Amino acid sequence: MIAASPVHDAILDAARAEGRKSAALVLAVAAACVVALWFAGFFDAERFAEGLPALGQLFGEMIPPDFSRWQAWLRPLADTFAMSVAGTALAVLLSLPLALLAARNTAPHPALYHAARTVLSFLRSVPELIMGIVFVAAVGFGALPGVLALALHSVGMVGKFYAEAIEHAEEKPLEAARAAGATRAQVVTHAVLPQVVPQLADITIYRWEYHFRASTVLGIVGAGGIGFELIAALRLIKYDQVSAILLTILACVLVVDAIGAWLRSKLK
Repeated sequence: MIAASPVHDAILDAARAEGRKSAALVLAVAAACVVALWFAGFFDAERFAEGLPALGQLFGEMIPPDFSRWQAWLRPLADTFAMSVAGTALAVLLSLPLALLAARNTAPHPALYHAARTVLSFLRSVPELIMGIVFVAAVGFGALPGVLALALHSVGMVGKFYAEAIEHAEEKPLEAARAAGATRAQVVTHAVLPQVVPQLADITIYRWEYHFRASTVLGIVGAGGIGFELIAALRLIKYDQVSAILLTILACVLVVDAIGAWLRSKLK
């Protein structure tokens, strides 16, 4: 029998130590999740027992769905679709310049890098629902406040993802462009963007799919779209129409997801 070498023992010890650290981390995360569920009341069986009959009654009132007003939902659905497209387009226009400032390899100065990161974090921290309420108060009801809320909130997320994609670009093309005397703008357009355009397009499509769903929620606070019809049916206690609107939204989400998948397949 061949005796294990000291190097072999050291490798095994390091692997065991790494395994113990990973197990401890998993247990800590699991414990945190259990505590969070307990604080949220997830383990309160009495509340579930009291709520299930009411939930069953609600579902009973939602069946069968009432599609009698389907023609009145066409314009709100078109508004919701337009909000998602316009919000995505505006978010991309604002996100790309900020992403270039928020990426270490394209930021012209560390101060601008930290400032851009701070702006993205701030926009990301304010929910689009709160922004929707603010913009409804500022510019009135309709699709415009929804577009502004979707765009500004998404700048924080899309800009962050764009910046991370830019930071992962290969450094050699950037160095070659700088060595050839290219300006900062030329380095971006000729060495950075050609590498990351597929990733940026993928992020944009995913965000558009999200925007369609989020624009439905914004309609609840007066930003127009099918969400406004949904909250109106809820207030009138017409749960059969609520279920019909939800099914309509589901069908539209499936269509939007299919379009997004088709676009991603074309960009590969």
